[in-house]
Amino acid sequence: MRRSGPVLPARFRFFRLARICDNRRVSALIDSHSHIDAHEFDADRDAVLARARDAGVGRQIVPAIAVSWFEKLRELCRSESGLHPAYGLHPMYLAEHRPEHLDELAAWIERERPVAIGECGLDFYIEGLDRDTQYAYLDRQLELARELDLPVILHARRAFDEIAAAIRRVGGLRGVVHSFSGSEEQARQLWKLGFHLGIGGPVTYERAKRLRAIVATMPTEWLVLETDSPDQPLAGHRGQRNEPAFLVDVLAVVAGLRGESRESVAAATTRNAERLFGLATTA
Repeated sequence: MRRSGPVLPARFRFFRLARICDNRRVSALIDSHSHIDAHEFDADRDAVLARARDAGVGRQIVPAIAVSWFEKLRELCRSESGLHPAYGLHPMYLAEHRPEHLDELAAWIERERPVAIGECGLDFYIEGLDRDTQYAYLDRQLELARELDLPVILHARRAFDEIAAAIRRVGGLRGVVHSFSGSEEQARQLWKLGFHLGIGGPVTYERAKRLRAIVATMPTEWLVLETDSPDQPLAGHRGQRNEPAFLVDVLAVVAGLRGESRESVAAATTRNAERLFGLATTA
């Protein structure tokens, strides 16, 4: 989750029409990072979920950000098919966390058995977030992921090398670095460590040349798609609320960059998310 993001190039504009006319052929998409529990969706969440399903986004991974959100997230995911919770303590919300919340998180995960631990990580962009405290929360959550054999959903902003070092230090981990925006070498290091790259709205901006070059050539097996809804709006939607239905636009851009069909990228990224999060496979 982040509140800022990097106008859709002309050669990709036709994909919105393609989404409307041809969404049934990519009907098994998984949004690997959606905050559909956020307050921004309280007024029309049912309609947002319906639009996602109509667009072909049948499942969403929904990471928590703080203990105070756990119960709402659990009840939402219980009431709506296709929503899969993850529980974690987000570095941007450091002021809300307390050391005892780590014990509460561990107990909650043992009881609820979510698909992942997260969202957790490091944020060295926002001023005033104490780095030592961030590390303390991150390290314990990584240890929990290893102990409970769960994937971890990582936030990394201006901290990709530090995140990779933390993964190495704990060891025995798998997961995804969501909204990846690092270098090609940092991407390679994450693949070697068994971590996927979450690709979303920023790739739709033509100026994101480094990210686009990585996405164009990266191994398909480490690629998953995301929206980070309601944050990180796509090109053409700046200043607007993002939502899971727009994952089809991310798919279109990624497929165009790779010179592959939308169907093949959809199938591959869905398989990757199913494998990573232990979800039932689709036919």
